[in-house]
Formats: sequence, structure tokens, C-alpha cells
Amino acid sequence: MADNQRIHPAVPVATSATAPLVPPSSSVSEKGTQVHRASPLQGGGPVIFAKPRKRKGCCCRLLCGLISLLLLILILIGIVAAVIYFVFQPKLPQYSVDRLQISALRLNFDLTLYAQFDVKITATNPNKKIGIYYEKGGRLSVWYSNDKLCEGSLPRFYQGHQNTTRLDITLTGQSESGSTIMAALQQQQQTGQIPLDLKVDAPVSVKLGTMKLRKVKILGRCSLVVDSLSTNSMISIKASNCSFGMKL
Repeated sequence: MADNQRIHPAVPVATSATAPLVPPSSSVSEKGTQVHRASPLQGGGPVIFAKPRKRKGCCCRLLCGLISLLLLILILIGIVAAVIYFVFQPKLPQYSVDRLQISALRLNFDLTLYAQFDVKITATNPNKKIGIYYEKGGRLSVWYSNDKLCEGSLPRFYQGHQNTTRLDITLTGQSESGSTIMAALQQQQQTGQIPLDLKVDAPVSVKLGTMKLRKVKILGRCSLVVDSLSTNSMISIKASNCSFGMKL
């Protein structure tokens, strides 16, 4: 009877296939939240994000261009200046003090020192191709040590090529601490050598051919040594040393 019993294999029960609840490009997290995943083949190929262009190279090129332009301008200015120098050969005007006379030198009631000097100077333009316009505002002054005794105005005039002009200028002024200055001058006069400084501040315009250039300043100083400060008498200039420069 046992031989008649047969063991039949178990037939698997067919289960119906169910469609996935989420699309293949997404998954479900442990908490049930649907998470989408980007497919690398969407749109027919991988997604490529373009990097933003860097502007560093553009700024460097712009800076190099500005530096090159500046160097070119400086080179052109240097070439023009060299041409002007070799063609016109500019020289500073020369000055000398020919005569110095004291018309007044006295103490006032307020103990200020009043001075009036009459000065005759010679201005020479040594340039062959350059004219000089003496503009308004030129000043000439006489100093003792650090105290200005008097000053006056330079006239406006044009000085041509290789021209010599003589100027008579009256200088007047009042100085504080007059008693102190007068005592020092009287003590210095006993030695027969009184140091004075004559200073020039002259705004001028230079004429190159037919072209008038911008205004510049001629600054000068003449160190004088005179023998006396007597009024209304000719004063002997025992020594004179003048130096001049130009200020743009």
C-alpha cells in the first residue's frame, strides 16, 4: 500500500504581475517619501553644466593696454621735449643789481620799521629763439636775515630774443619788531658789511616762435653785501651772487 502512494511535486501558484508603484527613475525612501533620480540618458545624452567664464583675463588685458598707452604718451612727451630743447636751446634769463639807494629807513611811533629802497636791475634774455612775457603779479623784495624789509611790483612787458632791459623799481614796506631789526642793522653797519637778500618772483610766459606756452614762475635770489644803509646816498654793492630757477 505504501508502494501505491506517490509524491507529487508542488505546483507553484501563479501570481499576477503588478506594475511598479513608482517610475523607474525614482525610488522610495524608508519613510515612504518618493525620491526622484535623474536619469543620465534623459534628453538623449548626459547633462553638461557649462562653467561661467572668468573675467580675470579680460581685466589683465585692459590693464596692460592702459599701461602701454601711458608709456607711449610719456615717450612722445619726452621726444617732443628733446626736440624743443635741441631746436630752441632754452636758457634762463639773467638778472643783476646795478644800483641800490635807500630813500627811507626809520622807526614809526608803533615801533614798526618803515623802509623805502630804490633798486635798478638789469634783466637779460640770452635766448636766440625764445621770447619772454613778464606777466602781472611779479614781485621784487629785499630781506635782512628772515625779515622782509620792503617789496615792489615788477612791470608787465615783453622781452625779445637776446634783449637786455633795465628796470627802476621802488620798494616799500613795514616790518614788525622794528626796534630789534634796526638795532641789528646798526650793529652790522659798524662792520661796513651788511648782508641783504634781493628775491625775485616773476610769473612769465615763454614764446617759442609764434606759439605762446603756459605760464611758469622764475624764482631768484641775489645775495648782496653793501657798505652802508645811509639814506639818500649811493650805496656801494661790495658783493653780489645771484641764482635763479624755474617753477612750473
